[in-house]
Amino acid sequence: MIDPFGRSISYLRVSVTDRCDLRCVYCMAEDMTFLPKSEVLTLEELDRLCGTFIGLGVRKLRLTGGEPLVRRNVMSLVRSLGARIGAGGLEELTLTTNGTQLTKHAEGLAAAGVRRINVSLDTLDAAAFKAATRWGELDKVLDGIFAAKSAGLHVKINAVALRGVNEDEFDRMLAWCGEHGFDLCLIETMPLGEINEDRTDQFLPLSLVRARLRQRWTLNETDYSTGGPARYFDVAETGTRLGFITPMTHNFCESCNRVRLTCTGTLYMCLGQEDAADLRAPLRDPGLGEEGLRQVIRDAIARKPKGHDFVIDRRRRAPAVARHMSVTGG
Repeated sequence: MIDPFGRSISYLRVSVTDRCDLRCVYCMAEDMTFLPKSEVLTLEELDRLCGTFIGLGVRKLRLTGGEPLVRRNVMSLVRSLGARIGAGGLEELTLTTNGTQLTKHAEGLAAAGVRRINVSLDTLDAAAFKAATRWGELDKVLDGIFAAKSAGLHVKINAVALRGVNEDEFDRMLAWCGEHGFDLCLIETMPLGEINEDRTDQFLPLSLVRARLRQRWTLNETDYSTGGPARYFDVAETGTRLGFITPMTHNFCESCNRVRLTCTGTLYMCLGQEDAADLRAPLRDPGLGEEGLRQVIRDAIARKPKGHDFVIDRRRRAPAVARHMSVTGG
């Protein structure tokens, strides 16, 4: 699949649920209204759609949420997709999680063919963690992270940089990740969804964070890539990597190879734009067939925009996109 700007679309992010067992302040409102189950694709339908995308050239697939591991029987989908890894199919199946369910599922993920996961963790301070997630327990997440490590999964820690929340913790987090062999990726907050916080107060440019970190750490540029938008540096003192995802200060749209599928069968060609394609109706149309479904997807890819229009400032109070991050899985 080639979009209008010559970019090969080989990476699909699949949100298997909009539900989550945390309420992170930059991602969700405290009192969320979730989708009725009748609007959510079955796991079998998600599996079929993923198979269609793989047939069209998707080689990397990431399961997201909400929190993907809170969906009932989600491991059956993981096992089915893991069986597609190999020649002519997927090169990699990965997962982004908040870590709360990893003690239960880490070994199953590894057995299904998952080799690495991203765990969202913004702070190592228990009180700050509870405040940022509204009710999360840090120890539960840490237990899950170490269960993943024990199962042989490579762990990358994703932390959203939030002014006044965790900006004084990045040295500690980088040292902790180095101690345990985890990579760390810092992410700028993005203007998605109506939340109860002021993003202009939250926003922390990663150019400033990187400059601060260089005062203590030796960050060497590298061409390492996981296929996503992060720019990585080797950390000489730890032997691990530090990544930066900067949609606000230096967007990565020129190399975007990703599209996002929600649990309702909606395909978003760009995280930061509203244009979308409904795949649920053609998926459930018995008269359309596989080739018809493929053509609907090709038509959607032909509308993929050049990039997003994210802005965070005090003159623009509304989010750039009304839907919450949890809907499209980040």
